[in-house]
Amino acid sequence: MSDTVLVLNAGSSSIKFGLFDVAAAEPALLCKGLLDEHEAKPRLVVKGPTGEDLFETSNQAPAAAGDHLFADVLAFIEDRFGGRSLRAVGHRIVHGGPDYSGPEVLTDDIIAKLEALTPLAPLHQPRCLAPVRNLAAIRPELTQIACFDTAFHHGLAPPASRFAIPRRFAARGVRRYGFHGLSFEYVAGRLAEIAPELAAKRTIIAHLGNGASLCALRDGRSIDTTMGLTPLDGLVMGTRCGAIDPGVLLYLQQHENMSIEDVQHLLYHESGLFGVSGLSADMRTLLASCEAAAREAVDLFTFRAAQQVAMMAATLGGLDCLIFTGGIGEHAKEIRGAIGERLGWMGVRIDAAANDAARERINGSGSMVEVFVIPTNEEIMIARHCAALI
Repeated sequence: MSDTVLVLNAGSSSIKFGLFDVAAAEPALLCKGLLDEHEAKPRLVVKGPTGEDLFETSNQAPAAAGDHLFADVLAFIEDRFGGRSLRAVGHRIVHGGPDYSGPEVLTDDIIAKLEALTPLAPLHQPRCLAPVRNLAAIRPELTQIACFDTAFHHGLAPPASRFAIPRRFAARGVRRYGFHGLSFEYVAGRLAEIAPELAAKRTIIAHLGNGASLCALRDGRSIDTTMGLTPLDGLVMGTRCGAIDPGVLLYLQQHENMSIEDVQHLLYHESGLFGVSGLSADMRTLLASCEAAAREAVDLFTFRAAQQVAMMAATLGGLDCLIFTGGIGEHAKEIRGAIGERLGWMGVRIDAAANDAARERINGSGSMVEVFVIPTNEEIMIARHCAALI
């Protein structure tokens, strides 16, 4: 009987999942899908490894959608893959805090510690932990494993890990953690496979999507990143502001009479591409728009991305390789081209034809920096960690 692992990757409005056979050295995808709890009729969609439709159902009771949809997933797995043993469920957990540097089997004590980190990732942490609670209620005997987005950056050291505030706060865990670690870990591994001569070089990975951050790598290890204590810092994102003058936050509270809750909602839900454009958080919509505010939002996105690539290059002492990944990084040729053009002074040259075709390597012949487009795969990264742990 083959062993399987169910991987859950919770986003802000839906949960991606994949079922993997982990009997071999490399997990093999058996099926993948989406649990959407926020539609008028919450639904479950399951597809095969190559995208063929396998199963779809919807639920009439949104209030109990989570319980019903997770039960539906487990029932589908049992019906379709009943000859295999479901050994564990692996979860992407956004914040692991200072204590967790690798995957962990979840216990009540660990779940409580992770819930205590919610103030550091209020948009993400509850969404990551809700499936843990749902599955524990349905199948309490099932092993559940946390894989942390902060773990890849756990080795960040001063000065990259520090804020310039009194040292007593660092002792309480107020430091730069970094996120998107599962994506960066996967892409770093892919780079080592497709261009092993670059694996030890000075590399920056740009994970560009609704959430966005950069990671500076040397010898395949994270030595700096643009996100900090929370997933708010760094690049402009879909609805998040990225780096901002802290005086703006004081002003909003002191002179605009905004509460802490109001400011938090503004920074996480009303800012970024959506806030600047006043139109949409979706880069595809903005690129298709003729509105001046949409163009300004796109311009700010590429400006800040290029600016912070240069910042990461300063940490590395130069730049040998730049990689685009994530929904925008993989699919928006206009964004890759604009960022490359802004980095021309660093020797970045992007080949227009290769970029238009989203080829794996898109740098031009005269480029001093190797430029790649590498699709990320957080789910298989979680499956690998779970297989190693069980």
